[in-house]
Amino acid sequence: MAYDGAVSVGGPADVRELEHLVVTKLAVGPMDNNAYVLRCRRSGEQLLIDAAEEPERLLGLVGDGGLATVVTTHRHADHWQALPLVVQETGARCLAGTADAEHLPVDVDGRLADGDTVSVGQCTLTVVHLVGHTPGSVALVYDDPEGHPHAFTGDSLFPGGLGGTIGPANFTTLMDDLETRLFGMLPDDTWVYPGHGADTTLGAERPHLAEWRARGW
Repeated sequence: MAYDGAVSVGGPADVRELEHLVVTKLAVGPMDNNAYVLRCRRSGEQLLIDAAEEPERLLGLVGDGGLATVVTTHRHADHWQALPLVVQETGARCLAGTADAEHLPVDVDGRLADGDTVSVGQCTLTVVHLVGHTPGSVALVYDDPEGHPHAFTGDSLFPGGLGGTIGPANFTTLMDDLETRLFGMLPDDTWVYPGHGADTTLGAERPHLAEWRARGW
């Protein structure tokens, strides 16, 4: 069955089989958070994006393959409720954006800045710093050498709009960063994996950028 990213809390994960990377998406917790396990096909190394909730389900998804890294996309508590137990059980290193790292409930092993890279086995993800939803929000972009890019955007970009912001200044900063660092750098076929809900593509959202900016925060 083809991947479409449609998952629900309590339901099964959806799995996307790329040439070099396997992406598994699971919905967890009362706020319908998405968690993503990325596995390098060649090495078997695994990375988790957002240990949001339901640690037992996340650990089941990781399985016996072990977990090398957890990346937390931003400081909001619904994205790290399972982080302490997942790190305790797996020994995974914890990474987060520089400005959000000290707000997490575990010691952060690495602080991420725009343009940094994070490896999962032989696959490389590029860090995109998106300021506005929180000061240290990050997205991760995997530029598939055999296909199109894949962007894991946390709560900064969703189908139908950008993530929530407090006040017009934060809205403008996030809107500017999205237009410059995602829409300005990546093609329309870039697949977007958000922190909650359904997936989308940059091509589906690009025609609405002016509408979002006019709508404001």
